[in-house]
Amino acid sequence: MKKLSLLLLFPAMLVAQDKATTTPTRQQGKYDTNKFSQMYDLLATPNMFRTASGAPGPAYYQQQADYKIDVELDDKNSKLSGSETITYTNNSPDILEYLWVQLDQNQARANTQTSLAESDKISQVLPLDGFSSKYLKKDLERGFNIEQVKDAKGSPMSYTINETMMRINLTSPLKPGEKISFSIKWWYNINNYRKEGGRSGYEFFEKDGNKLYVIAQFYPRMAVYNDVEGWQNMQFWGSGEFALPFGNFDVNITVPADHVIDATGELMNRSEVFTAEQVKRYEQAQKSFDKPVVIVTQAEAEAAEKGFSEKKKTWKFSAKNVRDFGIASSRKFIYDAMAVKIGNRTVMAESVYPKESNPLWGETSTMVVAHTLKSYSSHTFDYPYPKAVSVSAEDQGMEYPMICWNYGRPDENGVTSKEVKNGMIGVIIHEVGHTFFPMIVNSDERQWTWMDEGLNSFLEYLAEQELDSNFPSRRGPAKNIVPYMSGDQKFLEPIMSNSETIHQFGNNAYGKPATGLNILREVVMGRELFDHAFRTYANRWKFKHPTPEDFFRTMEDASAVDLDWFWRGWFYSTDFVDIGIKDVKQYYVSDTPTTDIKDVKVRKGRFGYEKGPFVYLVAGDNAEVSDSKKKALKVEDFKTLADYVDQTFTAEEKASIKSPKYFYEVEFNKPGGMIMPVLVEITYEDGSKDNYKYPAQIWRKGNDTARKVYATTKAIKSIQVDPQLLTADIDVTNNSWPKVETKSKFD
Repeated sequence: MKKLSLLLLFPAMLVAQDKATTTPTRQQGKYDTNKFSQMYDLLATPNMFRTASGAPGPAYYQQQADYKIDVELDDKNSKLSGSETITYTNNSPDILEYLWVQLDQNQARANTQTSLAESDKISQVLPLDGFSSKYLKKDLERGFNIEQVKDAKGSPMSYTINETMMRINLTSPLKPGEKISFSIKWWYNINNYRKEGGRSGYEFFEKDGNKLYVIAQFYPRMAVYNDVEGWQNMQFWGSGEFALPFGNFDVNITVPADHVIDATGELMNRSEVFTAEQVKRYEQAQKSFDKPVVIVTQAEAEAAEKGFSEKKKTWKFSAKNVRDFGIASSRKFIYDAMAVKIGNRTVMAESVYPKESNPLWGETSTMVVAHTLKSYSSHTFDYPYPKAVSVSAEDQGMEYPMICWNYGRPDENGVTSKEVKNGMIGVIIHEVGHTFFPMIVNSDERQWTWMDEGLNSFLEYLAEQELDSNFPSRRGPAKNIVPYMSGDQKFLEPIMSNSETIHQFGNNAYGKPATGLNILREVVMGRELFDHAFRTYANRWKFKHPTPEDFFRTMEDASAVDLDWFWRGWFYSTDFVDIGIKDVKQYYVSDTPTTDIKDVKVRKGRFGYEKGPFVYLVAGDNAEVSDSKKKALKVEDFKTLADYVDQTFTAEEKASIKSPKYFYEVEFNKPGGMIMPVLVEITYEDGSKDNYKYPAQIWRKGNDTARKVYATTKAIKSIQVDPQLLTADIDVTNNSWPKVETKSKFD
């Protein structure tokens, strides 16, 4: 009896999959390096401010800007007037010769650089009011009107306005550790955001003549000064949002006496602005953890709508350690609230909305706010502020610390479509979630939109699925980003692009980074490693100013997963994922070589060769069967191998020994340039399945193909790559063997 010592693979059947001719050509030259090389060429050098681990360094600092603000709303003329005192603390090691203040309202002025930089064209069909405002009417007066800038002694200060930035010229430099206080007085006309656009403004209700105000960017705000850029001095062009320092705010807001207000911070004079009954209802809401309590009822709001009071009322708010401030004000507001347990604290979830938003908002909004706070806290850190407010503002979706404006209302009959309700829920989750990113984890939105929008869209997806596993999430699932990633490369930019240079803003800054994080969590890292690393990043950088490098480094530092290949491909390039099955070869066992095998040499150890005898895996008679009619090869003779097993293994070992009868060599390829793990599902002829996941490092040697051998006891019926569409593979026509001639799921 011959003793057989090893198996030799020999080709049997080749089943090639033709690449679809519609696949977009991969862009060349976005980066020229080995895709698994470390990112020393792309990341900033670590230093004492920001460490190589992604954590703040021992010399990390950030400036502080504290505000005392008084504003008054002129409801009849839609005008806001204000005065503020800013106390600015220089915590940097640098001597500052001047200060920069943001004047974001100036972006709405006529003939700004923003409007001049935009291309224009003739629209052949325009609504009458649109044509009138564009071509017939005089330009509206918009932007800040700065009346004075004075120092702490009341003396005028020199300043220079450059579009949306104002330089305060100091008479003596501000040294490290020093503070300076100065005051600004200003006013501006509030825009009708539904006609003029904008992130804030007012909505006019023709039926009752009232306005609903959502007011933001309403005061001159300090720009960020940090170790990365010095002064954040990019103008506000419209897309890139806001980079701001943290500070404490005391804000007094004077409005018509019949208005109801909610705003950033805690209301300090509740008993002065609400009735005794409304205060009592609020106290009930503080103890209601299962449903909202209505504090200002619809009947009370409807009565106020008719009043147009000539009297005034001042609401006083105080907010600690926030980077901005937002206000919502209207006599139309219904107001409800409920308590939410976050860690060992109670937080208030609140909503304000007009009667036009009911019954949808009364039934839904505050409950969604409460769910969002719980979900985001579980993935990051306990929500630290005393409240979170959702404001019904049609055609809006915008965020500020503790308060946000959100789209979605029923029709005139109070009926809400499923699409509108789901859209509203998604917007509320997203905008409330922004309090975490970037209002607390305070990234530079002016430069890196994805650091807040992308991360927040990812957490929004998790919160939506936790609310309802069948929720139609727009961003997060890998398959949803495929149309974008397979698009024309002329209109694609890497995620790591400045906010103002992006063609497809939503896909690039929201969808693609959210999808990338979901792929990291579900495919590359696994939930346990990802969740720990992501939570580490959030806690390291809460109430601080992180950069992309801090995020990339922390995710690796806290997980021991080398992700440089992923950041390179997904964030720094426009490569796409396309992994397919190129070849499948089948074998059976024999102890007789075919005529194709000559001079067999099989290595034994480091220096020698095995002399045999061998087991040969050879092709059967049906090697030429077409792919569409493929059948597994039959195994006729196992006698020699069976004798070897009988003579070599003990009875106990035989009980657990494998008995493979079918052998397949599968060759995978990657026509797409983006590296990704290979997910494989094998279906056997008896209907059972096995799933395999091969790490991205299978491509680490620059190889365009990779092979895997499957020795099975059952015949394979089919093989499929990425069966659950988890990797954003842009072409699934090459993912199956035998090839499935069906319409793409993405068509």
